Amino acid sequence: MPTRFRWMRLRPQETALIAITAVWGSTFLLVHWAMQYSGPWFFVGLRFLLAGAISVVIFRRALRGIRWRDIGTGVAIGVMIHLGYGLQTVGLQTIDSSTSAFITAMYVPLVPLAQWAVFRRRPPAMAFAGAGLAFLGLLLIAGPDALSFTLGTGEIVTMISTLPIAAEIILISVFAGRIDLGRITVVQLLTAGILGLLTMPVVGEGFPEFSWVWVGCAVGLGVSSCLIQLTMNWAQKSVSPTRATIIYAGEPVWAAAIGRIAGERLPVTALIGGALVVLGILASELKLVRRSREKSPTSGE
Repeated sequence: MPTRFRWMRLRPQETALIAITAVWGSTFLLVHWAMQYSGPWFFVGLRFLLAGAISVVIFRRALRGIRWRDIGTGVAIGVMIHLGYGLQTVGLQTIDSSTSAFITAMYVPLVPLAQWAVFRRRPPAMAFAGAGLAFLGLLLIAGPDALSFTLGTGEIVTMISTLPIAAEIILISVFAGRIDLGRITVVQLLTAGILGLLTMPVVGEGFPEFSWVWVGCAVGLGVSSCLIQLTMNWAQKSVSPTRATIIYAGEPVWAAAIGRIAGERLPVTALIGGALVVLGILASELKLVRRSREKSPTSGE
């Protein structure tokens, strides 16, 4: 039986995930600027508290009927957001962006493998192919220096951050269809923000001096974080965690594009890597379809 490829059209949910991935990637420059004036946990806490406050205004009516199921699910996802974003931000204080991009890219193949191991749900073959292409592309974007790093504190912390990032994507897919969209968005954002501020005394981080730079960055990232989490919660009701991960893998491509606008020049290998990430997204949209040969009266079969 010959096998052929069939393209799947992008659904509105997948198109929305691509759009928020572009927004997600564009936030890198804001975080980079903010880290020159603020500590990581204060900034992560403020960012998500602002995002949570915005979501409270948007979904204030839905909160009247909030259930313990909504709270529990939102807290679980919020903890993953807090750890993923927080640890990644901590790592960026001591390692460069190319090394961080390479290490963080570990969540791309990690999600389908974790989905398979935990939920006994084997992703389609093309999902693994797409994840592999995207991971290779991210490796090229990171550059040759990413392969020669030594495991310092920044590298280890960033590596650990990939685990909650993968867990967040899987948890959203598992629970998105079972709870209220507005309620879970509010709870997870506020949880991430509160935990960010509570982490400050634990790690000995003090409050930064006032600066309009971190204020402006926090407000901008608060709005974008609310938009990102709301869209993820909505779209992943029908988009698998593996396919969503492939789409999210385009984040550093968008970040590189914004960096180029800001004056950074990309090497040829990074451009090739970006093309591979896009190819990985396209590959994940393919389905293998087997044609069955029809029996004919004269075939003798």
